[in-house]
Amino acid sequence: MSALLEVNGVSVSFDGFKAINNLSFSIGEPEMRAVIGPNGAGKTTFMDIITGKTRPDEGEVLWGEENRSLLRMSEAQIAQAGVGRKFQRPTVFEDQSVRDNLMVALKKDRTPWAALTYRGSDADSARIEELATEIGLLDHLSTTAGILSHGQKQWLEIGMLLAQEPRLLLVDEPAAGMSTEEREHTTDILVNAAKTKAVVVVEHDMDFVRRLNCRVTVLHEGSVLAEGSLDHVMANQEVIDVYLGR
Repeated sequence: MSALLEVNGVSVSFDGFKAINNLSFSIGEPEMRAVIGPNGAGKTTFMDIITGKTRPDEGEVLWGEENRSLLRMSEAQIAQAGVGRKFQRPTVFEDQSVRDNLMVALKKDRTPWAALTYRGSDADSARIEELATEIGLLDHLSTTAGILSHGQKQWLEIGMLLAQEPRLLLVDEPAAGMSTEEREHTTDILVNAAKTKAVVVVEHDMDFVRRLNCRVTVLHEGSVLAEGSLDHVMANQEVIDVYLGR
């Protein structure tokens, strides 16, 4: 499997602090990957670099079959190229229905207002029902997003990202604040997405990471400390030292 995303020798400093230090990372398509590490390990900065929010001081970030440099693209161009990101707190249109939220996401070429007033074609409606089924919200298409539970809002946001048909999905702590049942459903959504896409999940919760049953990358002080199955990395003495604070 060839890499969809390759990060080579990337470093970035903020006020003399090296947040990312000669980091190299690659992920194929399709693939699920969990990224773990203690606070301050560089997990958020890593996602910021991939999405163009932060520019590294050195290194390269290559994308797709043509090895295009993401560092030469704007945040909007990176999103259009197929990189989708879900932040920790869900951002949905609270006053709009689940259906309208998904409709907005389908219409990449429209202003939000035009998308909200657009009723959609039969093909759009079919796609929205398909997405709603995938995220478990088919019975809530008419529900106003603001009254959904925390977990349901997270699923809706994942659905909105999937509506844009990204090739890479970056997901930040999806299990935070969820009930056991919600976490299990979130696992199912992400595992299903990873059958056709690259999915990178940044997560603190080891039980959730175990459920994903995927390759794990451990970050520490801005670089990769270990990589492999969860059991493999958690048996690594350096990883144990980092997590237990030596």
